[in-house]
Amino acid sequence: MGKLLKNSWALFAGYFVLMVAHGFQGNLLGVRSVIEEFNFIATGAMMSGYFVGYFSGANTIPNLVGKVGHIRVFAAFASLASLSILIHAIFVNPVVWTLARFLTGFSLVAIFIVMESWLNDRANNRTRGQLLSIYLFISLIGLALGTLLLNFSSPEKYEPFILISLLLSSALIPILLTKRKAPKFKKLGFINIKGLYKTSPLATVSMLCTGVIHSALFTLSAVYAASMNFTLFEISLLIFLITVSGGIFQFPVGYYSDKSDRRVVIIFCTFLAALFCFLSILASGTTLENMYLATSIGFDKIMFFIYVALYAGMAIPLFTLNLAYVNDYIPKEKIVAAGGGMQIIFGLGAMIGPFLCSLLMNKFGTNGFFIHLLSFHLIIGVFGLFRITRRNYEDNPESTFTPLPRNITSLGIELNPTTGADISNSDKK
Repeated sequence: MGKLLKNSWALFAGYFVLMVAHGFQGNLLGVRSVIEEFNFIATGAMMSGYFVGYFSGANTIPNLVGKVGHIRVFAAFASLASLSILIHAIFVNPVVWTLARFLTGFSLVAIFIVMESWLNDRANNRTRGQLLSIYLFISLIGLALGTLLLNFSSPEKYEPFILISLLLSSALIPILLTKRKAPKFKKLGFINIKGLYKTSPLATVSMLCTGVIHSALFTLSAVYAASMNFTLFEISLLIFLITVSGGIFQFPVGYYSDKSDRRVVIIFCTFLAALFCFLSILASGTTLENMYLATSIGFDKIMFFIYVALYAGMAIPLFTLNLAYVNDYIPKEKIVAAGGGMQIIFGLGAMIGPFLCSLLMNKFGTNGFFIHLLSFHLIIGVFGLFRITRRNYEDNPESTFTPLPRNITSLGIELNPTTGADISNSDKK
């Protein structure tokens, strides 16, 4: 482990700083959009812009890396991400912010692709599981700490935007100072949507809905909380609990999914998530006037935080559950390609998720946020019950649940030891 960290410290240091900035940025913009009185639809469109940029970049950046190299791509897009957050501070306009969020998403996926490609080169078949675990840990801790930076300064000031820009720029330093040569870039294929649906209808539909759910959860939670008069500390605490709970629950959920019918675990998790959404609505009140005061923490507020944390614990592992379930029905050599296809499906859902959620919030008020989440969980659960009647479960001991960061690309999925991908060419490192 020590040698592994020594060889990869620059990558992990840069990635950690990047995730702190990432965790801070999205939630800052959500709070600021409420302060600026952007309507829910404009805010939802702005947040969807990030995912449109992210998944547009996922399809174009690999070609660019192959042409100009890892370091140039990393430096260029880290600089662009640093610039885009300053655009938000200068031009406070929902249209400009939507374009800036597109640039942010495009830039960050470029950085993730470079990072994961580099990690693959550093790994071998013996160490890649350790690298993936470190990658997950740093992603979780970075995002969690980033949410707490909401308390750094008032969202109405320039300072938070400047801090994010500084963090994104400083993420460059360890990478640019590394003495190790950048690896040769390896392109990965993917299984198309039609092929994945034929292989596993439940995993495909569930992954599409999971994209809709997760994108809204991680971009509009702060908008919801700010609209309900939460203090900055309470907003940061809420997002912190969502992030940490979602990461921690991956381990027990994954354990039980490996021991039983994975479809049952998917259905169980998603129905429980729907229940906790409903309980969150009850705890919050139906109107702003009936909501607990943000100045005092009462029993209802405590219960609200508990319900949301439990919700995240059930909802966030769905991404990896879907990947594990589709892997139950494909050979090892196609797992990475299947992961690439599932990423595309997730991306299609993620691009529309915040906008769809904003329409419900505009129609039903702030709690439209939970109505959105609840509705798509019910779709997964009902479709899962239907699929159980159409197909017998086939146990595949070679397919196991491996916790993954939510921002992982198909290159990062290759680090999963269960993929069977051959990266033994890195043994010499």
